[in-house]
Amino acid sequence: MIPDNRFNLIDEPWIPIVDIGNVSLKQVFSYPEYRALGGNPIQKIALTKLLLAIAQSSYTPENDEDWSSLQPIGLAHHCLNYLEKWHDRFYLYGDKPFLQIPAINKAAVQNFGAVMPEISSGNTTILTQSQIEKKLTDADKALLILTLMGFGLGGKADNTIVLSSTYQGKQNKKGNPSTCNSGAAIGASGFLHNFLQNNTLHKTLWHNLFTHEQISSLRNYPEGIGKAPWEEMPISEDCHVAQALKSSLIGRLIPVSLFCLLTEIGLHNSEGIAHPGYKEGCFDPSICVNYSSKAPKAIHVDPEKRPWRSLTTLLSFLSELNNQAFGFECQQLHLTLKRMMTHEEKFILWSGGLKISGGVTRKHYISGSDDFIESTIQLHTHDIGETWFSNLQLEMEKLDHLSKIIYSATCAYFKNQKTDGVKQAKAASNLLWQLCERRSQELINGCDDLEKVAALRQAFANFALTAYDSYCPKETARQLDAWAKNRPNLHSYTYREKEST
Repeated sequence: MIPDNRFNLIDEPWIPIVDIGNVSLKQVFSYPEYRALGGNPIQKIALTKLLLAIAQSSYTPENDEDWSSLQPIGLAHHCLNYLEKWHDRFYLYGDKPFLQIPAINKAAVQNFGAVMPEISSGNTTILTQSQIEKKLTDADKALLILTLMGFGLGGKADNTIVLSSTYQGKQNKKGNPSTCNSGAAIGASGFLHNFLQNNTLHKTLWHNLFTHEQISSLRNYPEGIGKAPWEEMPISEDCHVAQALKSSLIGRLIPVSLFCLLTEIGLHNSEGIAHPGYKEGCFDPSICVNYSSKAPKAIHVDPEKRPWRSLTTLLSFLSELNNQAFGFECQQLHLTLKRMMTHEEKFILWSGGLKISGGVTRKHYISGSDDFIESTIQLHTHDIGETWFSNLQLEMEKLDHLSKIIYSATCAYFKNQKTDGVKQAKAASNLLWQLCERRSQELINGCDDLEKVAALRQAFANFALTAYDSYCPKETARQLDAWAKNRPNLHSYTYREKEST
């Protein structure tokens, strides 16, 4: 029995907004004072992609001039008109449930907690109250369905159900049902996603909107913008709609990597559209990839390496200012940074995602060292340029070398005592980076100021010695001898020659 149409995402509150609580899609585009999205990092990414998909579907400017004249208020007006037009496609339940496939109802039903990475299921140890599965509201279910479109974990779905009789993507080499892949937005170990943000959500969406001219310049979207899946959902894993989503911008924003159908107690789910990955030349515009080497590379989430440490890589396209060649590129940043700098004095680079384990296997999970990660880096338009970028590169290279010094010194300390100190050396290096993170924004803002850099280098050197001392005790005579012998002299780091600024 098909349930009646109810809980329309345009009218009902379900989107978490900072300082506000849950709001509806209509409210998102009606209130320009909303600052930013709430939720965990992958929910924020999924919501950002949804809002951008609505924005691109409602009005895609021809070029930068058209984009500039649009303004945030114009974009919001187009989005409201678009939502009114497609109102009947945003019901969570009914004959055309939002981002769901009724035909997948033969797949096994799973508890909601089984497909939520933050919830402990099976024999997983429960460490905090937040890991216990709770009864979901319709608002929770709407956010879950959206998140699963790109961030479902491999191995969680029922691949015995295939909607296309000729499709073999859900079979292994023996012809048996295979383990499902993780969603296109998370990959095998968790991609790091990046967006530029402003002081209001409306401005953020406007600044991140692509133009027809920009989309046509990108090699990974041969179908161009494409059609939003709620306008026409795929009927199978390999139908013409599914094929079009694989090759369009909208298809990367809303990838429909999982075919789902809600029930009262859980959801039917099976692997959906198998999008090609970055190694095949297809990727989300918000991830950073490198095709300059033989094996393509992408930046993944690493809880031990905070995103500020990858800032020069994320912004490596700025090296064009001094004709240097770098392989990494994030389209979302590259295509929007210049316009942001033209219209705003300061803005934020937001980075986030979820680290998962499983590697090349299709069954992915959250291990003890895996976690959500997000960071915000404030950038000032008047700072960004050739000098700023070159100096930032230099300081990050120096910091990286400093961490290696501490690692080596800690290893040498334990070697003098005939023990293996690799674990302690790694911990000391990580502690150094954690301490430096407290002043990372100062470094980013002032890396082209000689006096500020000199003071920061001294502070970072002190952090380095603190890290060494924390893992290299000097309580016994033998320890004291090893400590004094290997404690590094960091004068070469703190002394900064008169380099060009």
